Amino acid sequence: MKQKNRFITFLLTLIALVLIIALCMLGIIVYGEISGKQVIDLGFIEDFGFPKLSNDEITDNTNEPTSVGETIGEVDGYEPQKSYGKNLYEQLSSDAKLIYDKLYANKENLKTGTYQIEFGNSFQDTLSKENGSEELKKEYQSAIEALIYENPDIFYLNPNNIYINIEETSRIWGTTFNVFINNANSISYLDDGFNSKEDVNNAEAKIEEVKNNIIAQTTGKSDYEKIKIIHDYLVDTIEYDTTVSNEYIYNLYGALVLKNCVCEGYAKAFQYLMNELGIETLMVIGTGTNSKNETENHAWNYVKLNDAWYAVDATWDDPIIIGGGRLSNKSRYKYFLKGSKTMDKNHVVSEKFTDAGQSFTYPELNKTDYPIY
Repeated sequence: MKQKNRFITFLLTLIALVLIIALCMLGIIVYGEISGKQVIDLGFIEDFGFPKLSNDEITDNTNEPTSVGETIGEVDGYEPQKSYGKNLYEQLSSDAKLIYDKLYANKENLKTGTYQIEFGNSFQDTLSKENGSEELKKEYQSAIEALIYENPDIFYLNPNNIYINIEETSRIWGTTFNVFINNANSISYLDDGFNSKEDVNNAEAKIEEVKNNIIAQTTGKSDYEKIKIIHDYLVDTIEYDTTVSNEYIYNLYGALVLKNCVCEGYAKAFQYLMNELGIETLMVIGTGTNSKNETENHAWNYVKLNDAWYAVDATWDDPIIIGGGRLSNKSRYKYFLKGSKTMDKNHVVSEKFTDAGQSFTYPELNKTDYPIY
């Protein structure tokens, strides 16, 4: 009997020990889940976007009439051809491409300004490395730069208010990462002037209307004629903004709807309309030395015509005219379809959008200018 009682006591003690050990392990796991979980708010390495930019100035008092009107009505049977020119995208790493793709696929959701994009553990390998979070942060910045500057139709985002977050969870058997993008502590990642998805949709509708009217003018035209029509339209209708304090001056809405912008707006409008026409084009940033011999940050375009690349600077073909008057044709097409021999005199391409971002390369320009007629 005593032996039986001892066995029962031993068994109960053993069970108690197992329970204590199990509870301790559970406590460790729970503690590890709680104490090891943290959200690393990465954001941007630096502010995103251009410093304030200005256009060239010349004195020209001629009164030559312009050749392209405002709009000519609705488009009849036009089907847009998307040609987004993935030049920058193709230069991204696999992680950056994944971020770009997910953001692009959620263009509609991003209009809310607060939508959260989930990546889960997609970047486990990268984040498991030493300084992995810094590496992912750089890839994120490169992805955002490429997305914004290749897709002018995504005009409603303020990249400085979009954050990539890494939720790090430490467990006994290792560390896992959950990555997501949201507006963090910002009210919204929509750009100034846009407060809701409805605001963005209304702006898109207005852009679409202007775009359709412009595109209608290109029906039956050659690629050269299409490029010239778009160039002339931007020069004729946009007023260069000298205040650099107005809303929308850096985006498509300011250029096409409000018709008031700086060089970035001109370049994005040209890129957007070329994309709609299926003509390959890129937005280029760098510096320009103007007629006052001042070097400043600047933006213009490269466009592909007859298998060769040429530069178009619609901003500098629309200068501020001292004393009023109209442009002569010589001034109007001074930077239209130019080769490297012309552009290299006062335009220098930058490989980076931001100092901390990755370097991007651009196609080589044809050496000589395209003949204008």
